[in-house]
Amino acid sequence: MPAVLVPLAEGCEEIEAVTVVDLLRRGSVTVVTASLGERIVHGNHGIGLEADVTLDEALKQSFDMLVLPGGQPGATHLGADLRIQKLLKKMDQDGRYIAAICAAPGVLAEAGLLKGKKATSFPDAIQDKSGIDYLEAAVVKDGKIITSRGPGTAMDFGLALVALLMGEEVRKKVEDRLQRPKK
Repeated sequence: MPAVLVPLAEGCEEIEAVTVVDLLRRGSVTVVTASLGERIVHGNHGIGLEADVTLDEALKQSFDMLVLPGGQPGATHLGADLRIQKLLKKMDQDGRYIAAICAAPGVLAEAGLLKGKKATSFPDAIQDKSGIDYLEAAVVKDGKIITSRGPGTAMDFGLALVALLMGEEVRKKVEDRLQRPKK
């Protein structure tokens, strides 16, 4: 069973964090939410989220994917956390999946993980786009890096992650149960 770590920082975008966790769990993926500090984290709209564990506890485990929710100042807090920076580098070196949505792709850009890659983000979340093939698609996958635009693309992003980890058939089953309009 694949395992995914979703770090929660104060000021994260609640829709992005909760939607991704919910969809992955519906797809039978093991998801661990981890707070940077206290287990109760308040999103940028004042909604309290209770993390499963603290980041220090989570770092004792191994994960197949790291998913960074966006929102501000949540993404800034993730980018400033040395443990997250170290984990990003390790996940990249180990060839594991790294996903980020909204403002969080800026964290990946700052860590140098988007150079030579296709990526997307919330407008202006990536300050220096040089060396990045920047697209305005809802979800962009390039190798083991997956990025998405924002709260409105959170469901597409979460379903894309389910497909990567569990296959297209599981993604379809999860999506069918959501009663999303057919395109």
